[in-house]
Amino acid sequence: MTDHLSDDYWNQRYLDGETGWDLGVISPPIQAYIDQLSDKNLRILIPGAGSGYEAEYLHEMGFTDVHVLDFAPEAIATFLKRNPTFPKEHTHVADFFEHSDQYDLILEQTLFCAIDPILRQNYAQHAATLLRPGGKLVGLLFNRTFEGGPPFGGDKAEYLPYFQAHFSEVNMEPCHNSSAPRAGTELFIRLKK
Repeated sequence: MTDHLSDDYWNQRYLDGETGWDLGVISPPIQAYIDQLSDKNLRILIPGAGSGYEAEYLHEMGFTDVHVLDFAPEAIATFLKRNPTFPKEHTHVADFFEHSDQYDLILEQTLFCAIDPILRQNYAQHAATLLRPGGKLVGLLFNRTFEGGPPFGGDKAEYLPYFQAHFSEVNMEPCHNSSAPRAGTELFIRLKK
């Protein structure tokens, strides 16, 4: 098993402050998506949540059933320190691929680019199993390549087959409102089970 697939690897990255993927705020495209949601009772999962800015924003906006999942205990501990009123029972220190529950919405921010590309088909399949009928997977994927990784990049042509096998509606478009450091390098995805 390669290092970047272990919880120890990611936990150490948090402990050492090596979190270059962390914007320090909610990603603007995901914030814009959240801002148009009206049902505050949606059951939402943020896998590979890291610092959890998306969950923090949802919680502040009155969403009542938001769940964060990360297999780095330090990421969850730091999130809870910053968000003491967030329901602790809605935090999950676990491997995404071993998590089982049902959600209306999964928000993808940085998990897909952190896992080994050989697991991408498994990610698409597992995300679909975690969604209720009609549930959605929404978020961001990189639309560029990287030397080595993580992060691991890719493009729409690579991603489409992974998701078309498990979702009835697949929409991926270049993101027009990315954060400045990621401008021109992201796809916004909206997938419906």
